[in-house]
Amino acid sequence: MKLIDLHCHILPGVDDGSKDMQMSLDLAKAAVDQGITNSLVTPHHMDGEYTNHKQDVIRKTNEFQEALDNAGIPLSVFASQEVHLTGELMDAIAKDDVLFMDETNRYILLEMPHDGIPEYTADMIFDLTTRGITPVIAHPERNQGIQEDPDKLYDFVKMGCLTQLTSSSYLGVFGKRVQTLTEEIIKANLGFVFSSDAHNFKGRRYLMKEAFEKLEKEEGLRKAQLFNLNARNIINGDDVGDTDFIEISSLPKKKKKFWLF
Repeated sequence: MKLIDLHCHILPGVDDGSKDMQMSLDLAKAAVDQGITNSLVTPHHMDGEYTNHKQDVIRKTNEFQEALDNAGIPLSVFASQEVHLTGELMDAIAKDDVLFMDETNRYILLEMPHDGIPEYTADMIFDLTTRGITPVIAHPERNQGIQEDPDKLYDFVKMGCLTQLTSSSYLGVFGKRVQTLTEEIIKANLGFVFSSDAHNFKGRRYLMKEAFEKLEKEEGLRKAQLFNLNARNIINGDDVGDTDFIEISSLPKKKKKFWLF
């Protein structure tokens, strides 16, 4: 299966991901070994620590693609951003300083603060969707607010959002709690795509192939194919098919085992 990665931090020297061009090239080789053929590069933007302006990201992505071509690494990269949810977001969009996930400016990779969900989140989602912009919520399984009340994710998807789950979350890299929530999001049809969110060769590495293998094993080939198709449709600016999603709280509860001694 040829894969598309919609979220990674392999653009050199721009955030907490790859530190230099050699590391970026090595990470790109790892991506190709995973079956990834196309990738958005999504440096952090407006998160309070990193600001990566649109034109800078485009220029650096072009330089990175040239280096990939010169090194004979068959990976196509496209400029994007992991855009932090902030009160200045709509102003940044108006000033044309935001990169979308597709050339039609339909999908935006939106990151919420890790420690919770701002009170204005629903209002911001409404403002985006009324302008024809679909937020793709980055790694919701790692957000503390959603961990405490998973049905908030249902509310956001009902408002028109999509979600991007991190492949390593599904495989337990961030702990059992995050893994279990990721599995529940998928079972409730609230998950739409896997992305690597690759930063390095340690914890934040490429595990896309392994995540898709687990998804096919546990949820079936059709679900794995759908996740891959959704990624393709997002990067092309096409429609992502509707699914019958449900609240996580309504999923059947696992029966506890009781041991008699």
